[in-house]
This record gives sequence, C-alpha cells and structure tokens, in this order.
Amino acid sequence: MTPTLAPVLYLPHGGGPLPLLGDPNHHTLTQFISGLGHKLATPAAILVISAHWETAQPSLTAADNPALLFDYSGFPAQSYQLSYPAPGAPQLAAEIAEKLQQAGFSPQLNTSRGWDHGVFVPLLMLRPQADIPVLQLSLLKGLDAKTHIALGEAISFLRAQNVLIIGSGMSFHNMQAFFNTNLVSDAQLEAFNQYFIDSLQPQYSYAEQAKRLINWQQAPDARLMHPREEHLLPLHVCFGAAKATPQATVLFNDKVLNKAVLALEW
Repeated sequence: MTPTLAPVLYLPHGGGPLPLLGDPNHHTLTQFISGLGHKLATPAAILVISAHWETAQPSLTAADNPALLFDYSGFPAQSYQLSYPAPGAPQLAAEIAEKLQQAGFSPQLNTSRGWDHGVFVPLLMLRPQADIPVLQLSLLKGLDAKTHIALGEAISFLRAQNVLIIGSGMSFHNMQAFFNTNLVSDAQLEAFNQYFIDSLQPQYSYAEQAKRLINWQQAPDARLMHPREEHLLPLHVCFGAAKATPQATVLFNDKVLNKAVLALEW
C-alpha cells in the first residue's frame, strides 16, 4: 500500500512582521494562510526552510525549545514581543542530518539559533496553537539552484512520516520595487510567475521540471524579480522534497505589498 504523503507548501511570508500587524497590504495573505491552517490535516512535525538562514552546509535547529529570532528592525514594539512556544524536534533533526549525510552533505545541528521570522510569522497564522514540533533547515551559501533541489530530495522521506514541509520565501522579491511601483509592471510579474506555474505541470517530466527550475534565470525578467534569489530557493527545496508528486497546485496568486506572489502545494 502506498503511504499517504504529507503536503509540501511553498508560502510567501510577507514583509517582516507586517502580516501579523493588520497591515492592509497583507490582508489577503493573512486570510489565505490562516484559512489554509484550518484545511490541513494535523502533521506530526513541521519543517520550515526559510529564506533568512544561509549556512555553508545544511544546518538544522536542534534545541528542545528554540527562541524567536527577531531578525527585522524598525517595526512597532509589539512585533518584538511575539511568541511561538512550539517544541523543537531535536530527535527528528538528528534523523534528517543522517539522511543528509547519506546524500553527500555535511549537516550541522544547531542548538543555539532561534527561529527567524520566515518561520514564526507564517506559523503564527497557519498553526497559532503552537502545538506541533517545529524545526528549521537552512539554505546553502552560494545559492546554487541544483544543490537546493538535491537538498529537497534528501528530505523527501519526511512526507511519509507525516512531516509538513514548508518553504518560506517570496516568489517575487525586489525590495525597491515593492515601494516603487514603476520598476516592475503587473504584466512583467505575471509573465515571470507563469514561468513557474507552467514549469510545475505534469506536461513536463520531473527531470524537465528540474531543468526549468535550475535555469530559472531564463524566466522573463528573472533578475529584475530576484536581484538575489534567497527568497526563491525555498521553492527549489520544496520541489525536490515533493518529487513523488508530479504537479504543483497554485493555492494563492494575489498581491502582497502591491506585487503578485504565489503559494504552491504539492
């Protein structure tokens, strides 16, 4: 019997803590992620790959109760008083590290780093009960797309263990363009997003999908959309982790900070 596989999600986490502060430019995102939490089955654990942690080798949070890392500045006082008291998952972190080593990586277990806002902001909307063990996996310095797909493939076994895998980033991330609407048009952004929507359809084999993601810079205006690709690469990890599922479903394609961003599910 084929085991039921937990979903894999690529989610936009918005601008800093703004989704949690009632910001009108995040209203649709907040509604979407909060609603999604009510629809998902309860996972055994949650693994988040956030755009905001890069290390030379894959690193996993491995504390029993990680703190929050308020890796933003200039926001109201309440955004530094947030809490997300979910337990960590050190035993699962060790199991993942073993699998990563078998895949040729040199993983590290980190017992001191807290969860950054790419973890706790979406989880405060998705699972506000904070009752599911959580751990975070880093991106890799160098930001090589192919390597991040391989990283995802190495953790794909988690789906059969009912671990929810979340890539937390933004499918569009040009900071200047968020605040200067003339830099990127809606039509340009739609064409860029469509490249990824098309790439993850079953008309392409897994190998062909991977090739399109590895060559993401061939998408229309790719470097304009991502001057630096750290917010895109959680998608690549998700893709690798979801290799058993040939099609990604678009869950969200709406504006955040006046720019259309995607959420995907495998």
